[in-house]
Amino acid sequence: MADGPDAVDGPSEEEMEALDALGRGGEWDFAGRTLKLTNLDKAIFPGRDGGPPLTKRDLVRYHSRIAPHLLPYLRGRALNTNRFPDGVDRAGFWQKAVPGHAPPWVARWDYPDARPDDTRTYVVVDEPATLAWLANQAAVELHPWNPLTATWREPAWAFIDIDPGTRTSFDDVLVMTRLHKVVLDELDVRAAAKVTGKRGVQIWIPVAPGLTFEETRGWVEVVSKAVGKVMPEMVSWAWSTSDRRGRARLDYTQNVHNKTLVAPFSARPAPGAPVSMPIRWDELDDPDLTPDRWTILDAVERVASVGDPLLPLIGLAQDLPRF
Repeated sequence: MADGPDAVDGPSEEEMEALDALGRGGEWDFAGRTLKLTNLDKAIFPGRDGGPPLTKRDLVRYHSRIAPHLLPYLRGRALNTNRFPDGVDRAGFWQKAVPGHAPPWVARWDYPDARPDDTRTYVVVDEPATLAWLANQAAVELHPWNPLTATWREPAWAFIDIDPGTRTSFDDVLVMTRLHKVVLDELDVRAAAKVTGKRGVQIWIPVAPGLTFEETRGWVEVVSKAVGKVMPEMVSWAWSTSDRRGRARLDYTQNVHNKTLVAPFSARPAPGAPVSMPIRWDELDDPDLTPDRWTILDAVERVASVGDPLLPLIGLAQDLPRF
């Protein structure tokens, strides 16, 4: 059952059975909305390790089931999506503006500072049906804005993005993550990590209202450069990938109002449909941990079993200590 004033329940068995019973497409009643679904049997993700491909129906099913856990990271935020209508083994495209065919019940937000060449009206995912609609659009990756629309000039999170280079092993990424955790513990700062579903790890740090992006970016830069000094042979501060010579980047520049990171529980465009998964700190020592360990087929069971260690940090008004 849902818990809390903004929580939602997962789909009913009847709703999931109705989705499975649809042919290639049709109308589906879900979470109080009627959705027109199309091309449900189209392969979106190649299979992993010889397994069968995953279809748009699989993605709709996943978005519907993960909604209670994913919505807290999307609700009240503008959303960018990376869409792959022809499958993830072909080029996708970024969608920022609300498409003209969006149902009228999809929530929207107008960006007050939009210039003539900027996107003005964004999707805001505030209910499970919007997630299912996005899945039908083959919106594989979900990238919410850092700030809430109500306070769009102020970050809600400080992000540490451990972006591996071509010579960076996942063991190297884990070492960098542990070192960041040591620094955060020393500063008595609460944070949680998530694997990205690709190769890296991100650390999300909730921050109190009133901070600017310049302040969070500068703060993360100090922390990450302290870590970088411990392992200079592994870290590059160069902007371009070619200049990093295969080394990792600790990317404090993600702390800008118009930059986004992939949402917790979002799928990634890769074989098997891996997802970005929040992890407990002690899982950094799990020998079976990989950045793409969980997929849309087992992510719901994973969070139902162990919970979401990032969830208690949403909205935490945490002051960042001064250096």
